[in-house]
Amino acid sequence: MQLCAKAGFEFEAMENNSSNLRESLWRRQPTSEELSANPELVNEACLTDALIKMPDASVPSNFTARVLNAIERDEKLSARSPQRWNWRSFFPRVAVATALLVFIGFSIQHYETSSHRQEIAKSVAMVTRANSLPSMDALENLDAIQRMSQSAHADGELLAVMQ
Repeated sequence: MQLCAKAGFEFEAMENNSSNLRESLWRRQPTSEELSANPELVNEACLTDALIKMPDASVPSNFTARVLNAIERDEKLSARSPQRWNWRSFFPRVAVATALLVFIGFSIQHYETSSHRQEIAKSVAMVTRANSLPSMDALENLDAIQRMSQSAHADGELLAVMQ
């Protein structure tokens, strides 16, 4: 095509409104009126002409069988049961979960130890604030004081004599 040599194969962006005309050029030769009305179509016509002149690519004789085998292999891989264990993805998850549980365990143990120490400190502080020990006079009469706090129960022999 002589127009192709003049156009120099400069491919420019074509507008969307001429897409139907471009598609029709793939199937037929453009008329001179179409080319003069749309100078951008010259590049498209040259490209179509160059593609028509290209020889067909050679395809191996077993091309169809290879494509069908690849499709079957992909279907088998996608149809495998999702319940199958994948250790490569399972192991990191277990490791992270274990590390998290160990961290939580140590945090809880630290909290318990700290709260126990605080309770001991409070009880020691309370003992130090307590009043001093009772005097020796109070301890001498301790037996009498303890007997006074005991509940009085009736003496059977004394009651029998009094009647």
